[in-house]
Amino acid sequence: MTSTNDIRRSFLDYFEGQGHARVQSAPLVPHNDPTLMFVNAGMVPFKNVFTGLEKRDYSTATSSQKCVRAGGKHNDLDNVGYTARHHTFFEMLGNFSFGDYFKEQAITHAWTLLTKEWGLPADKLTATVYHTDDEAFELWKKIAGLPESRIIRIPTKDNFWAMGDSGPCGPCSEIFYDHGDHIFGGPPGSPDEDGDRFVEIWNLVFMQYEQEDNEIVRDLPRPSIDTGMGLERLAAVLQGVHDNYDTDTFKALIAESGELTKTATTGDNQASHRVIADHLRASGFLVADGVLPANEGRGYVLRRIMRRAMRHAHLLGAKEPLMHRLVPALVAEMGGAYPELVRAQPLIEATLQQEETRFRQTLANGLRLLDEATAGFKAGDTLPGETAFKLYDTFGFPYDLTEDALRAQSLLVDRAGFDSAMAEQKAAARAAWKGSGDKASEEVWFDIAEEHGGTEFTGYTAAEGEGEVVAIVKDGIRVDKAEPGDAVVILTNQTPFYGESGGQMGDAGIISSDKGLKVIVEDTSKPLGRLHAHQSKVESGSIAVGDTVHLAIDAERRTQLRANHSATHLLHAALRECLGGHVTQKGSLVAPDRLRFDFSHPSALTTVEIATIEADVNAQIRGNESVSTRLMTPDDAVAAGALALFGEKYGDEVRVLSMGADAGKTYSVELCGGTHVRALGDIAIFKIISESAVSSGVRRIEALTGEGARTWLVARDERLKEAAAALKTAPDDVPARVAALMEERKRLERELADAKKALAMGGGGTAEAAGPEQVGGYAFLGQVVEGLDPKGLRGTVDDMKTRVDSGIAALVAVNDGRASVAVGVTDDLVGSVSAVDLVKAAVAALGGQGGGGRPDMAQGGGPDGDKGDEALAAIRDALQSVPA
Repeated sequence: MTSTNDIRRSFLDYFEGQGHARVQSAPLVPHNDPTLMFVNAGMVPFKNVFTGLEKRDYSTATSSQKCVRAGGKHNDLDNVGYTARHHTFFEMLGNFSFGDYFKEQAITHAWTLLTKEWGLPADKLTATVYHTDDEAFELWKKIAGLPESRIIRIPTKDNFWAMGDSGPCGPCSEIFYDHGDHIFGGPPGSPDEDGDRFVEIWNLVFMQYEQEDNEIVRDLPRPSIDTGMGLERLAAVLQGVHDNYDTDTFKALIAESGELTKTATTGDNQASHRVIADHLRASGFLVADGVLPANEGRGYVLRRIMRRAMRHAHLLGAKEPLMHRLVPALVAEMGGAYPELVRAQPLIEATLQQEETRFRQTLANGLRLLDEATAGFKAGDTLPGETAFKLYDTFGFPYDLTEDALRAQSLLVDRAGFDSAMAEQKAAARAAWKGSGDKASEEVWFDIAEEHGGTEFTGYTAAEGEGEVVAIVKDGIRVDKAEPGDAVVILTNQTPFYGESGGQMGDAGIISSDKGLKVIVEDTSKPLGRLHAHQSKVESGSIAVGDTVHLAIDAERRTQLRANHSATHLLHAALRECLGGHVTQKGSLVAPDRLRFDFSHPSALTTVEIATIEADVNAQIRGNESVSTRLMTPDDAVAAGALALFGEKYGDEVRVLSMGADAGKTYSVELCGGTHVRALGDIAIFKIISESAVSSGVRRIEALTGEGARTWLVARDERLKEAAAALKTAPDDVPARVAALMEERKRLERELADAKKALAMGGGGTAEAAGPEQVGGYAFLGQVVEGLDPKGLRGTVDDMKTRVDSGIAALVAVNDGRASVAVGVTDDLVGSVSAVDLVKAAVAALGGQGGGGRPDMAQGGGPDGDKGDEALAAIRDALQSVPA
């Protein structure tokens, strides 16, 4: 038997051998087509190549493309498990020519590979062509030798392909395999074509025309080829089975499901095991490509896929979560071809386990309440829509699950009533919203959100992509179009632009199109917490609602933001490790050029603490551990040790970021919806540049990472070199040189102080010779001195008192325009003269107020430093009035 992995490999090997570039599968989230929820065909990643918008360094290519059809207009979900060939996830093998070869070579390749390389019997193959495509009809006769009876002309759109209402288009040629007359069905175009005997295995699309509004207007200048072959269908043919679920990959997954549930995989259980196997593949690949369960958009489709499989696990009697235990089997089967499965295995397992654990509780509660609500119902009765909505809104029981559960009992659900209750809930939410306070602007955001849902954020995995413009807001009012010079807010159905939240600044970048549009996105906000609003200025071209545009963030800016954001997580963990568990985040700013982190702590950090914290963060960066993301409920996340971010509003689910390792455990685990580095080494370096107080009990650290930190360190080094040059020493000797200069300065300051003190004591000669003067019967010694430190006034006045046996000493020191005064009274006069009264008189003369001390020593000061002599005169006047 030829394995599915062998078939995939041999297909790619064949076309690579024919000069085709082997192209890796694109992610399931299409960033080049906003109209698609998921990549649903092999040509989707090449769409812009076919239209000429993108040039690549090859003209022919081959790929095995991952595809999902489970949402939007391409939705096979309800049929999966009950038919032989419906899947949510499948692989499409394809070969492509971008203006290189055309019909003849495409048919030759197909026939050669099918009949000569793989050995399929020619008499089992039938081809179809579009009814007017005589060229293809003749080529099948010439190349394959097929009789005309097995080249069937199809006059319907089934054999005419178009990229859209406008764009490339052309006829198709489909190849069918006949599984044998023991299976009901007829060839394509016959009355029994819907039977399962003849199965399409390959479709060759001949792009040769261009159409506008569904009308062909011209031939393409470079006709191209796009082919698609379902790997699962081909594997069934080459492995000699009729049913895709009987191929090796599915058989292995189904066998593992049967083993873990201890149930038979056939009979009544067959559909459940098939659903589990199919949905496991879709869930695993979607999570690996960055999609996580959510309540809307792609995340909601993933959740429906997961929960549908989990409900079938419940029907099989699984007592514990099952899906995550099947992931190793999936990785064993497909991880060789798709290494992203191997890399994401821990995330896939954790996501499935968490989702199934939650869903089991939801299922138990919902089924119990559903049983209570339908007690006494008989077949054909209808469950009120209000009850179905209560199950959904209060208990998280999805509407389609309610329908499924009741269908088995032949009961119905009032969908109109459910929709009405949903509308009432939305109206109540609108009325209760507490936003910016601007009611008019909030109404605009609610209108947009209700019409189009929340913005799908693709920026966790992409820096650019396509989006459809769903609204334009100018001066608070929705408009249909914007022209050059207009300042507007643009909203698209999906965007890689992060909206400011959780401390991280919003993204900036460019919105453009192939029609000359260029819009500068200056910032991105997040109204209602669901919409990503691009604050924009139209530079050239025009933009209108409904346009498809290309969105590209400023990638360098985002790289800096991611590094700074991840660094705040590491800093938070390092602070708690160094200072204690009382440290909690009180706010943050994540900007492209810096980060700011506020935290609870009662005192300033010491130099040693700052150095320790900085070293710990840099040690984690050097460890270069990968950063992992999980989706959990807020309660489960906190219970698992995750730290909640200050000021963040949490919904039913949160992203949990884990990073770093320390002593066998994760270094940092936090709830965060921001963007982060993939590995800690991407931060490069972390440098704390300041630590300060914000308020009582709250400190702030400002820091830099990456190039910003390097630039800061280089600038500091340059300043050190400049200082060294000024000091005439080497940079390494600057600390010792500065210490020596400081010591020299202290010595000189002491000498200067001693000189000034000597001057105050009369060392200048004049005052000493004059000696104390007599004022009102008292001996008085007064002096005005420039530059004497006010702290030394009292000591100097005490020394001056020794020069008078009985009397008063006063000293006025003038510094920088201000004056300080001290007055001393010898002990024998304390009962008669008060130093406090005398100093108050001096202070008033200096333009000040007050002054105080003891009766024997008092001090004060004033702003009028040039009135030192007046201050002494005031003291003399006060003494004149004191009886001797």
